[in-house]
Amino acid sequence: MKKLSLILILFISLTGCQKIFFKKNKASVDPQENFEYLWQELNDKYSYFDVKNINWNTVHDQYKNLIHPGMSEAELFEVLKKMLFELKDDHSNLVSAFDVSVYNIYAQYPKNFNDHLIYELFPDIHRTGPFSHSWIPGKNIAYIRYASFMSTFSAEQLDYVLDLYKNAQGLIFDIRENGGGILLNVPSILSRFTETPILVGYSKTKIGPESNDFGDAEPFNIQPSENTHFTKPVAVLIDRGSYSASTFFAASTKAFNNITLVGAPTGGGAGLPHGGQLPNGWTFRFSISQFLYPNGDASAELGVQPDVPIAFDWTDMTKDEIIDKAVEILE
Repeated sequence: MKKLSLILILFISLTGCQKIFFKKNKASVDPQENFEYLWQELNDKYSYFDVKNINWNTVHDQYKNLIHPGMSEAELFEVLKKMLFELKDDHSNLVSAFDVSVYNIYAQYPKNFNDHLIYELFPDIHRTGPFSHSWIPGKNIAYIRYASFMSTFSAEQLDYVLDLYKNAQGLIFDIRENGGGILLNVPSILSRFTETPILVGYSKTKIGPESNDFGDAEPFNIQPSENTHFTKPVAVLIDRGSYSASTFFAASTKAFNNITLVGAPTGGGAGLPHGGQLPNGWTFRFSISQFLYPNGDASAELGVQPDVPIAFDWTDMTKDEIIDKAVEILE
């Protein structure tokens, strides 16, 4: 197999797996059949059972006892939703005409970001596309907030922001509570923080029913941009709300010598989600791939660990401890 970048693999997976990975469904509203179908799909194709130490056979026995003939659609949905919640994975969802299951891993942990405080700390904050940015008051350090990887931007917009702070001794890049989005935005930003190619990890996709049935690990390389660079020290702020593409971003920075992660572990979501349809017409999705660090470690799914852990102090609304720690590091 040719060596492709992770991004290309992800898009191939998104467009091709529906045909080659998931079976054609037959119509049935029988609760037992729909339960068994969803359980089996996950058993064969979910990518993180071993990483999360989940015994899926035990889960089957636990929830099978809750299925019975004549149960309502709402009752069946609740059972299947709770079964999916055993994965603790926000990329695992069930969608019906009347409800959508979301585990919401972020809500299971303390909050470490106050968006209102940002505007108090930076009253003259500027906005360029999706980037909110300012100088740290009294410091030669820049602050850039990127709230969602769903937000697109042009090369010219990123050039403008980085040129504005080119003389800063350091830069803070805040992706707390950034729930992810477009994966192509990950290398678009990281390519500005290096002048040489960097191997940041690999991706491998589940291709069979056994726990070790994965395809080849394909490299994810960051190529330096031809546009403006900032290769001085960078502090990336993360928390449990940094999910999916934000976890890819945070995990990738581990290979950068000039980037330090500050805050709390990310929420995970390192697997590519894809799915199908139950016999009763409900749709589902779950993670079918793993992101691996260069050493083969797949623990990014459990949360990328900060290099410098620190929590927000909600008893003092005059400062943001995570920003203050980043300033300390960069100085």
